[in-house]
Amino acid sequence: MRGSRLSVVFAVAAGVLAAVIWFVLPHDREVSSVGMLLFKLTPFACATAAIALADDVALRRRRVHLVAIPATFLLFFCYFVPRIFALSGTDGDFPRLYYHMLTAIPLIILGLALAFRLGGGAPGTTARLAVGMLLLMLSGLEDLAFLLVNGRPIPDVWTWASHMTVFFGHPPSRYEAYAFIAVHVLLAGAVLVLPGRVLTAVVRRPREPSAAGR
Repeated sequence: MRGSRLSVVFAVAAGVLAAVIWFVLPHDREVSSVGMLLFKLTPFACATAAIALADDVALRRRRVHLVAIPATFLLFFCYFVPRIFALSGTDGDFPRLYYHMLTAIPLIILGLALAFRLGGGAPGTTARLAVGMLLLMLSGLEDLAFLLVNGRPIPDVWTWASHMTVFFGHPPSRYEAYAFIAVHVLLAGAVLVLPGRVLTAVVRRPREPSAAGR
């Protein structure tokens, strides 16, 4: 019961923080500071906690998944997709297009985490999935993929990667960007794989015989 109440609290907090970021703060694609980056991640963190702490049995019994998951998809499909198409057209506005994409991708991550949780996934694994996917999003893999997939040369300096710039203190060089990507991918892998394996090893570790049994 306590977890369910905390889930509601985190869900409300996520909604309030998301509203502040979307309706109050400017829709800038550039990251102005580490503090602002972390603040813009607070709705995601709260939503992840809300999903992980949700009473999945009660939600399935009330068939919430039949509404919540399609609603998440429809929000992406009926709002973000039309906006992306409009902003990329002849009257395109790339900064606003980019901002919408940055908002849509965490929504997809949360939708996947919600589907896993409502399907009976454990709270800890749900949170690890969400955090792992977020680390992959922030890694810069998409920046590198954009260059490779479209056959574009890889610049010596990545002047557009502001989420890297705020950590390095300057626009990253090509190899600094590679290192940034590699670290985030390794962290994502650690979040997704290591906790489960460590726990399994601890549980399966042979116990020392007690003094009474010797």
